Amino acid sequence: MTKPQSQSFTAWDIYGTSDFAIKAAPIARDWMDQTSQRFAYRCLPLVMANQSGWTIHCPFGLTARWNGTDDVRGIRLWFHDRKKDDRVCSHFGSGVLTFAVPFLFQTPPDVNLWVKGPANMLKDGIQPLEGIIESDWTETSFTMNWKFTRPDTAVRFEKGDPFCMIVPVPRNLAESLTPEIQPLNADPERRQRFERWKASRTAFNEALAAKDPDTSRQGWQRTYMQGRDIDGQVHSEHQTRLALKPFRRKDGD
Repeated sequence: MTKPQSQSFTAWDIYGTSDFAIKAAPIARDWMDQTSQRFAYRCLPLVMANQSGWTIHCPFGLTARWNGTDDVRGIRLWFHDRKKDDRVCSHFGSGVLTFAVPFLFQTPPDVNLWVKGPANMLKDGIQPLEGIIESDWTETSFTMNWKFTRPDTAVRFEKGDPFCMIVPVPRNLAESLTPEIQPLNADPERRQRFERWKASRTAFNEALAAKDPDTSRQGWQRTYMQGRDIDGQVHSEHQTRLALKPFRRKDGD
């Protein structure tokens, strides 16, 4: 296999004609749009997770239903605009719906690929399963699997729906960390800063509950969203949006 440059992230199209689109994951989520005043978007950690990877999209629509058994025939499939597509099937049984991903992904050295469901994207009756692949060296493709959470429930994937999210993660990072629990009082300065933040949040919420005009106009505290600490210092590395590069198709030799 040809090796890409060290920082390239390559999706090798196994059959050369894949109609599964790969896109930088979007910020928006339907359920977040429907919250009052779209308040869910005020949670920056949620927003950042939404866009921290690439999504793979289904080129056709389908409906699946599980009968509750472990049999591989326990899932029935109805394709919306075609008779059948073998890239989606019940391969493992036990209520697991399998999507065959027609790409072989290659990450830079020592970078794994976290394969999961689209972050914070809800689907009733079924749960995405997650896996981590050493995608810098393996020559094998993978499947994306969803586990039904209850039987006799129709689950739909519309044409264009994302069914998989891929997130590059450094290998051995978690193992390199030394976890420990300490009382916050062991760091007086950190404790003092936390108490100042806590008092500020409590005062803001009390003013909001009392319908203070200035606080009501502000609506919510934006210090974390703005990357400002309790002293008002702005942290230059703070992120509110990611700019992931798109996958560009290149012709083979």
